[in-house]
Amino acid sequence: MDPVIVVGAGPVGLALALALAAQEVPSVVLDEGPGKDDARPARTAVLREDTAEFLERLGCTAVREAGIRWAGWHSMRRKQRTRHVRFGPGSPESPEGPEIPAPVHIAQHALTAGLRDAIAALAEKAGDASPGGTSAGGPVTGGATAGGPVTGGVSAGGATAGGPLVRVVTHSRLDAIEQDAGSVTAHTRGPEGTWWRGSHLVGCDGARSTVRKLLGVRFPGRTAVERHAVATLHTELPWPEEGVLHRQPTWRGADEEVTARPLPDGAWRLDWLLPPRGDLVTPDALVGRIRDTLAGWCGQTPPYDLVDTGVYTLHHRLAKRWRVGRAFLAGDAAHLLGALGTQGLDEGLRDVANLAWKLALVWHGEAPPALLDSYQAERRTAVAARLRAADQSLPVLRGGGGLRTYLRSAGHDALLTDGHVGRGPLGEPPAYPLSPLAPAPAEGHTSVATPAGAPVENVRVTAPDGTAGGLRDRLGRRRLLAVLVAPGTGVWDRRHWMSAGVMPRLAEAVAALPVAAEVLVTEAYPGASAHTVLLVRPDGHLAAAFAGVRPAELRAAAEAVRGDASTTRPAPVDDQGPDGRVPEQPAPGSADGGTDPGPGPDAGAGAGSGPRRGTGPATGTGADEASGRGTASDRGTGAGMGAASGPGTASGRGTGTGPGTAPGRGTAPGPGTATGPGAASGPGAVSGRGTASGRGTASGPGTASGSGTASGPGTASGPSADASPPPRPRSAEPPTGHAAGGTPAGGPPAHGSSARRSSAGGPGSPGGPAPAGDERSRRNR
Repeated sequence: MDPVIVVGAGPVGLALALALAAQEVPSVVLDEGPGKDDARPARTAVLREDTAEFLERLGCTAVREAGIRWAGWHSMRRKQRTRHVRFGPGSPESPEGPEIPAPVHIAQHALTAGLRDAIAALAEKAGDASPGGTSAGGPVTGGATAGGPVTGGVSAGGATAGGPLVRVVTHSRLDAIEQDAGSVTAHTRGPEGTWWRGSHLVGCDGARSTVRKLLGVRFPGRTAVERHAVATLHTELPWPEEGVLHRQPTWRGADEEVTARPLPDGAWRLDWLLPPRGDLVTPDALVGRIRDTLAGWCGQTPPYDLVDTGVYTLHHRLAKRWRVGRAFLAGDAAHLLGALGTQGLDEGLRDVANLAWKLALVWHGEAPPALLDSYQAERRTAVAARLRAADQSLPVLRGGGGLRTYLRSAGHDALLTDGHVGRGPLGEPPAYPLSPLAPAPAEGHTSVATPAGAPVENVRVTAPDGTAGGLRDRLGRRRLLAVLVAPGTGVWDRRHWMSAGVMPRLAEAVAALPVAAEVLVTEAYPGASAHTVLLVRPDGHLAAAFAGVRPAELRAAAEAVRGDASTTRPAPVDDQGPDGRVPEQPAPGSADGGTDPGPGPDAGAGAGSGPRRGTGPATGTGADEASGRGTASDRGTGAGMGAASGPGTASGRGTGTGPGTAPGRGTAPGPGTATGPGAASGPGAVSGRGTASGRGTASGPGTASGSGTASGPGTASGPSADASPPPRPRSAEPPTGHAAGGTPAGGPPAHGSSARRSSAGGPGSPGGPAPAGDERSRRNR
């Protein structure tokens, strides 16, 4: 089978190649550069515990050798310390709560070099490839042109960087992508144009992604969210190996906020928050900032050695789609964030961890291709929630002043500190509670301290062969983990507990699962009673917990994790054609590609932004949606619980969309959508609590009212009854049962209906004026 094509050789692209190789999937990495990054000490990355462990499992020793784990974090306001957090095992427990894992701070060029070294070590471990062997990702030969036949295949030979599983090809600039039903081909520039054929393609080529542009995916969001001046220097500060966040410092000419983060070998990275529209930062001005800041912290300016400087601007953007057929986006190609301590590289590595095991199962034929749909549903929703949390916090943390802001400053400082140390909505690892891979509720499910969809705790586990270690050390091997909580197994002889109690029955049930799985045993797990069985996904997220060994329910959960549509929650409907391409129509003022024209009407990554489709309770999982508590919008943003704005938007707590579906209580516009408990609505109908005809009911052609009742021609009965097929929307996009391209697919709401807790405007939207033609047709009915 053809390899996976990875476009981009930054940390995200190289990590994806290594993660695929760990699961025996070959890949070819198209590197636009020469294969070596220039040293920029001022460009660094902060890795949380989960992403640092992920890189170490991939064999990247640079995390330990070239990075530093902070000992603590100080938050200060004016002259007073407002918070002190201690990190790491063995440290005193933080007064704010349990111990917090120490982040890792590392220069990005050192991290990239460490990943390249891991690929080279992979080649050495595999041994010298034989001259007649097969290397991953050879060029396609035969002079294929666009739309022409592709001949050849994978090239032979072993003299490649990375051996048979990973091949890095330098000086390869992508300029064309083609897809068919079974493969994807990419063309790179060079002295001789080369076509590369692969099973899938992943664009990890940064903020100005060529892959994203070739796929026609829009990249809306906010421009210039924050500006920072940066300096890396060697000096001594009063807080060895501890980070510092100082707001409103008192020395003359101080900026609003200064951050100091330790680096290895006594180096520090200092960041100054600049005014949004301030003057250019000259070298003399930056040196003045350094001297004043060091004098303010140390009493006088200590000796220092300036290593590197820079000025950078942060943007918040979110790609409309993360999958188009066999092509995917990951890392900065899919999202941009970084304000308030959020880390873009962290989220990019989480994209890799989520996508790699799904690609591996599909590539090996162990899961249906539908499993890949869950990548966008899970990761885009999680990043959208992170962006929304940051954008909603920015006005609070950066705006205004006065007595009210001063009195609430303690809570603001805590929120900002959480973003820097990896806690709270700005920093904690994401969970996927409403994932399409979540198994349906069953009688045998039980609750533990880790919610379903969240990352598991790294408890000590023992395998049947007697090897022991952390639970997360067993991740990333293309298999599920079935963990039995069995107190006392740590002191028993393995030969006894392997054949005693529920262990034989569990081993038999795991062996019968439709996907490879491993049985592990642990002494205890937080919140779990004895004989609890945890089913853990290959990326370390909890799929389900069972009260005892339940073979049938365990199998159903495993089938859900591998993307079996019959056992998973309904997946969102994709607005894409048979060839996998998206017939999107760019909206006026939208930000596309790597340009930064400023936020336009389509800027949707800000506070309360949402999708063209309604979101489900707590978070959304649609292909073009962002998450939030019941929020939804097409153009424009909405704020608050259940609020929405702009044409074609819908609101309500737990809104839902889809042809004939009816999730939650709330409203949704568009033909074929459904709302309320068991109610479905036809074209132009909107329902919800407080409507004229009862709870969650609506009337009109092809609608259903109440719970299980039907009215009007072409209606259906029963809970969640589907409405009759709606007419084709007045839009250039193919009808999918949703409003497409920002055009409201439905007419005005039924008389007397209203969107619960909503504020919406625009023709055809809940709360907006009804077009005259629709009003006349309603009177005729």
